[in-house]
Amino acid sequence: MPTPDSDPAILAQNLSRIYTMGETRVVGIAGIELEVTAGELVVLKGNSGSGKSTLLSLIAGLDRATAGTLYVAGYDMGSADGAELTRFRREVVGMVFQAFNLLPTLSVEENVCLPALLAGGNGRDIRKRALELLDWLDLEHRRQHVPAQLSGGEMQRTAIARALINDPAVILADEPTGNLDSRNGQIVMELLAELNRRWACTVIIATHSILADPFATRTICLKDGSIKS
Repeated sequence: MPTPDSDPAILAQNLSRIYTMGETRVVGIAGIELEVTAGELVVLKGNSGSGKSTLLSLIAGLDRATAGTLYVAGYDMGSADGAELTRFRREVVGMVFQAFNLLPTLSVEENVCLPALLAGGNGRDIRKRALELLDWLDLEHRRQHVPAQLSGGEMQRTAIARALINDPAVILADEPTGNLDSRNGQIVMELLAELNRRWACTVIIATHSILADPFATRTICLKDGSIKS
């Protein structure tokens, strides 16, 4: 359950995730100390295997730490049970992935509405919110199209709308421009920066790209599972 005080937005203390494969131990992250204030736009940098995606997975509630403590928007991620983590993922965080992860048989509008419907929201209110987001993202004319009929940039903008449908406190983006050309990558980064400003969402972007750098309130570099000083 959330703690009474939800500030800072993210607080990690001695956070570690170690994967065991037989007798082999693989370090995902080790001893991470991190505090993110609500409303920041933080860019995580590092080579493949540095721990960026592992850290995002822990913040998203998709994985559990091996050691240490992690609070996200007041949720104690170490003690939350399965039902609490499900509610957390639906209501507190919005996620944007490199691979878009849109459901291929659903329209743009249906993909955007789905998380809010799963959270038990009112269908009419959800559709109204979805159409507002699609209009902001210049996708209203595409709302009845399925993902296969969209460009890469349109698919990622749809994914951003889906991430925002439940008005999350935290947006997590894992290589959001990885499958996009430079022009669409720039557009996506500008949109993430705008939603950070417009809705005061805390935004965490893990990326190899330099496109996010001008918008970052802070850049954190990871190497071998640890934050570089």
